[in-house]
Amino acid sequence: MKVELYIPCFINEMFPRIGFDMIKTLEKAGVEVNYNPEQTCCGQPFYNSGYWKHSEKMAEKFLTDFSGDVPIIVPSASCAGFIKNHYSKIFENQPDVLQRLNNVVINVFEYTDFLVNHLKVTSFDADFSYKVTYHDGCSALRDYGLKNEPRVLLSNVSNLELIEMAETGTCCGFGGTFMVKFPSVSVAMAEQKLEHALNTGAEYIISSEASCFINLNSIIEKRKLPIKTAHIARVLASF
Repeated sequence: MKVELYIPCFINEMFPRIGFDMIKTLEKAGVEVNYNPEQTCCGQPFYNSGYWKHSEKMAEKFLTDFSGDVPIIVPSASCAGFIKNHYSKIFENQPDVLQRLNNVVINVFEYTDFLVNHLKVTSFDADFSYKVTYHDGCSALRDYGLKNEPRVLLSNVSNLELIEMAETGTCCGFGGTFMVKFPSVSVAMAEQKLEHALNTGAEYIISSEASCFINLNSIIEKRKLPIKTAHIARVLASF
């Protein structure tokens, strides 16, 4: 099977290892991965801030960069959910574009969803000898509908102990531009999330949403808290 890899802008700039870990695991699963270096932001930050025309330009580029002939794998349910659920609103008055869009979005998959529900691969013989807790990103949980898939994958990682935190589905306070516009509220939410995580005794917070780590890591580093963050692709690539 051939797939195309879509790397969100924040991952490209801040967490590039995630892309390489994804490729490592997908290739182990027997998938041929193609990466188009011309790709860029999906347009979600503009859309959420009310700049729909700017977002439309990004969406048009996405449809140019990806044919939709093969699955498009995304290491962020936030970006995947935005493409699948909100591009149609941007192009609602452009029926010709909507037809092309429909042919593409049916092949857009979040990484763990693709592994578990489409490839039917749930084990990579990975070994991650740590206590971890899992954070459900808001968009992953509510917009994309991702919940059990990451946990199924983690359950098959050797020597990994998963301890669920309290209020696992509560927002970490990142929220894209929310973190910038409402810093005091954002920090308070991140502190609460980290308190729940630390109470489990976990050494790592694992998530499919690396964008949440932007907020959480700022508090972890400032307070020198005894916990780290890692995208699930890193855990699965530990073989």
